[in-house]
Amino acid sequence: MRTIGHWIDGEVVEGTSGRRGPVYDPATGEVQAEVAFASVEEVDRAVAVAAEAFWGWRSTSLARRSEVMFNLRELVEANRKEIASIIGQEHGKVLSDALGEVARGLENVEFACGIPNLLKGGYSEQVSTGVDVYQIRQPLGVVAGITPFNFPAMVPMWMFANALACGNTFVLKPSEKDPSTSLFLAELLKQAGLPDGCFNVIQGDRVAVDRILEHPDVAAVSFVGSTPVARYVYETATRNGKRVQALGGAKNHMLVLPDADLDMAADAAVGAAYGSAGERCMAVSVVVAVRSIADELVAKIAERIPSVRVGPASDPEAEMGPLITAEHRDRVAGYVAGAPQEGATVVVDGREGVPEQGFFLRPSLLDHVRPDMRCYRDEIFGPVLSVVRVDSYDEGVRLIKDNPYGNGVALFTRDGGVARAFQFEVNVGMVGINVPIPVPVSYYSFGGWKASLFGDQHMYGPEGIAFYTRSKVVTARWPDPRTSAVDLGFPQTR
Repeated sequence: MRTIGHWIDGEVVEGTSGRRGPVYDPATGEVQAEVAFASVEEVDRAVAVAAEAFWGWRSTSLARRSEVMFNLRELVEANRKEIASIIGQEHGKVLSDALGEVARGLENVEFACGIPNLLKGGYSEQVSTGVDVYQIRQPLGVVAGITPFNFPAMVPMWMFANALACGNTFVLKPSEKDPSTSLFLAELLKQAGLPDGCFNVIQGDRVAVDRILEHPDVAAVSFVGSTPVARYVYETATRNGKRVQALGGAKNHMLVLPDADLDMAADAAVGAAYGSAGERCMAVSVVVAVRSIADELVAKIAERIPSVRVGPASDPEAEMGPLITAEHRDRVAGYVAGAPQEGATVVVDGREGVPEQGFFLRPSLLDHVRPDMRCYRDEIFGPVLSVVRVDSYDEGVRLIKDNPYGNGVALFTRDGGVARAFQFEVNVGMVGINVPIPVPVSYYSFGGWKASLFGDQHMYGPEGIAFYTRSKVVTARWPDPRTSAVDLGFPQTR
């Protein structure tokens, strides 16, 4: 059985804790490898190595750090199909989806290539007689990232590209469900010229997570996952004096108004709900349809679902792969099974016609869903789309505002005035206007509101740079010896 280890100080290291977990092939249901689960001592070693490497990397010129990011960009581009293949083998994501993930991660590496410009400070001359003031941004030290199974390449690149470019060293704890991508990225960073010890990968479970959250030498933690775990990460890490950005779950709505192009809306709903088997924090999970067009819209969505080709990542024509584990597949299927008892209508049942092997479900469509139902309240994180019918635009906006999550939202309309009013008043962090998955480009920042984010700063982009640095203000005077004198008064600006 193949075993997957850690990456510490520039090389693969076998686990020593004696604890391991299975890594499945989601398309067959078979165990294809075992991944080491780190002990507290192994986490401590990775952090110690990163701490030792910090000062040398922090002292490296911005030009050299930028060069490493440029090198990494070229290596990721050259190896994008290999990265996508690894993702498909362990996550089950089909090739087109995996390549899209790599591309969106690569955007953040490209953003980090501009670090000399991104770290420019401010300068004020002659704020007082002979006194100048300037502001600079400096790295934090050792920072850590705890990343989810659904984007094993993209989300780590959201974190480590900016963190390393800013001069920090990094410890990554990827999901134990698909751990190999992180080791491949570590090898590419080494090839790009990143010094050994600056990037380390610790595989594992809650033991590794808790040690990272408590370790006194870890200055900041970035996290993406479910809301309960995001809240735990935030509370635990901040209690231990760390800076934290913890991105949680979502219940993303797509409000469709009567003037919308319904064919366009139906296409968007199918793509946004069922892509990556619905295992996206930005997936559309609720279509909010004004009643006058609800029947037609539901029919258009339903007629598109049979054409969605479900299959393994090895099938070049497959559009949607399996779910990550048998347990998660069964949990998702349970929402479809329980919907009729709550009063919803199962328009399309994705439990039917699935392959016997692997962790597959087909797309499901639920209609006449109400906000009090489990399929509406919970983050299902699977290929299940619910339709909630409302009487008006105002009722739809109230529904979205009342939801505890605030990650992403979309509005489909032809009315520019309504669209502007919607983006102005809706309490959600990322808004799409006729765009179903409004993930920002790399030079903006990603993150939701309400129970979808714990912390003050969003991920990547300008807020990512701010998160991985701290501001220092320097007040300087080069005095003329002829004017020097003792003054016990409070300094004043004159």
